[in-house]
Amino acid sequence: MSLRVTVNGANSFEVAKDCVQKIKFRTDIPLDSNARTKDVGSTLEITGKILVATDGDPFDSTRQLALWSVVPAEDAAAYRQVEVEIINAGVVERKYSFPRAFVVDYKEDFSNSDGIGQFTIIIKQKKDKLDTIAIEGGYIGA
Repeated sequence: MSLRVTVNGANSFEVAKDCVQKIKFRTDIPLDSNARTKDVGSTLEITGKILVATDGDPFDSTRQLALWSVVPAEDAAAYRQVEVEIINAGVVERKYSFPRAFVVDYKEDFSNSDGIGQFTIIIKQKKDKLDTIAIEGGYIGA
């Protein structure tokens, strides 16, 4: 299975495939709701390994995620287009597109025992743009 994460906008980049380990998509409504509500949100949680290139390439895609997480809300670069593809045996099982995503939370964890850092980024789609989220799947992909 291949997990592909692409972030477009200011400083576009693709997170290295070897780094991404897990994707979670969630539709959020208040837990105290007794009926479908208009207060809906959509969230992507992406976790993986922090791997620095050893071949001399100075680009580090997980560092780019960390840099995006500290962009101030007033800056237009805080909102970016995020595409996540889950590909299994050449078939795109799911493709999530968040055209106006922003970072809610970003964490990096390092440990002497593991030897590899871990990252977790939680992104949400801008609430007034929920109707622009695309969820596709079930077709042959690259």
